Amino acid sequence: MNKEQLMEQARAVKHAAYAPYSKFPVGAAILLKDGTVITGVNVENVSFGATNCAERTAFFTAVARGYAKGDFQAIAVAGDTEDFLPPCSICRQVMAEFCYPDMPVYLTNNKQDILELKLRELLPYAFTDLDM
Repeated sequence: MNKEQLMEQARAVKHAAYAPYSKFPVGAAILLKDGTVITGVNVENVSFGATNCAERTAFFTAVARGYAKGDFQAIAVAGDTEDFLPPCSICRQVMAEFCYPDMPVYLTNNKQDILELKLRELLPYAFTDLDM
């Protein structure tokens, strides 16, 4: 699966987001090493601390399905923004927990451009050692 196909899955799942407060749906799609794609959306709560981002929803779903550290090959994140939409710092740290430092992270904008970064570029000072 190429980055455009993975990003299309992230864009397509945005409609399922539960975002009544921010009105800002986000979709994420994770490609696993076995070829499986798991998607996630942001799920808001009136208590904003209880809100879960699309990226973490996808990672936690993957873990619940039996995937483990090192099984993740790439992630795409999609929102309706003029600039590229990066994961929040909490999501970046979750990625550091489960992914290799050179894992591709694809970000998009509302012009359908795709920016490709490596996890180590997105999170240079992780709490954990990125060299698994």
